[in-house]
Amino acid sequence: MKKLTRVGLLLLLLLGVVYTMWYLYDKSQEDPIVYETEAVDFGNIVQKTVATGKVVPREEIDIKPQVSGIIDELFVEPGDHVGKNDLIAKVQVIPDMVSLNNAENRVNVAQLNFDQAKRDFDRQQRLHEQKVVSDQAFQSSQLQFQNAQAELEAAKDNLQIIREGATQKSGSSSLTLIRSTVEGMVLAVPIKKGNQVIESNTFNDGTTVATVADMNDMIFEGFIDESEVGKLSTGMDLVISVGAIQNETFSAKLKYIAPKGTEENGAIQFEIKADVSLDTSQFIRAGYSANADIVLSSRDSVMRLDEKLLQFDGDQPFVEVKVGDQSFERRDVELGLSDGLKVEVLSGLTAEDQIKVWNIR
Repeated sequence: MKKLTRVGLLLLLLLGVVYTMWYLYDKSQEDPIVYETEAVDFGNIVQKTVATGKVVPREEIDIKPQVSGIIDELFVEPGDHVGKNDLIAKVQVIPDMVSLNNAENRVNVAQLNFDQAKRDFDRQQRLHEQKVVSDQAFQSSQLQFQNAQAELEAAKDNLQIIREGATQKSGSSSLTLIRSTVEGMVLAVPIKKGNQVIESNTFNDGTTVATVADMNDMIFEGFIDESEVGKLSTGMDLVISVGAIQNETFSAKLKYIAPKGTEENGAIQFEIKADVSLDTSQFIRAGYSANADIVLSSRDSVMRLDEKLLQFDGDQPFVEVKVGDQSFERRDVELGLSDGLKVEVLSGLTAEDQIKVWNIR
């Protein structure tokens, strides 16, 4: 009985060893790799680059006051359309006390001179009528009277300008009335009624009361990397995609390439500008973010090959062409334009060749 038990244990151990060896051998045998193939095709290849930027009006005009003071009235809001010389706002002048005092003194002096000149003129006029004084003396007195009268009026006008910013003679041309210098849409009104504003002068840009622009004349402003700027030239066609408007593009023409780059995040970027052809059915708001596709080069109806099929021996590109069942031979190829996915094949292949997909992953 013990002998049978011993024999049974030995058989089980032997079977275990045999199974283990078979399992390890089976695991060591990999399935044969079956390579897929792809054929070349014919089509277009477009090499392009993308510039990021925004769509803005060609000119944005800041409307500034001609006198300092307090905003008394506002006549426009953002989005309103204004014509040239339309009213934007009205300013209430706050006079400078020194200037006001000088102007009042000038009026007083001019009034005294006028009164004296008038008395002299009246006296000379009576004497002239009596034939006592000559015509020359009378005319000299008359001239002095007219000069004193003109000086008085000028002094009063100056005082009124300092107090109110305009004279009654000026009418609609008052400096207190701020008018648009161009026709367009009001983009922004950064001030409110009651805000203090400063006039534009030699030493100060002045306070911007409103910004006006022609929204029918838009341009694309963007930046392009230094590695691509050398491939650009003015007059190139662009395709503008606006992020806020889905499934629609706008054509544009490159008009400006900056001669000097600026550094952004460690990379040199060059500014570009392009005229945008707008669709009248779409309202493009100023400042919309946009991308511009710039066509650098293109080929029509050429033999193309997926770049994933290429292999390289140093600088020499080649592919493996199927010659039998899972049998391939090396074929050197000459390449042309590439768009990053497809590459133009100039020589080395025919339309019937099947190319090995070597990177099975």
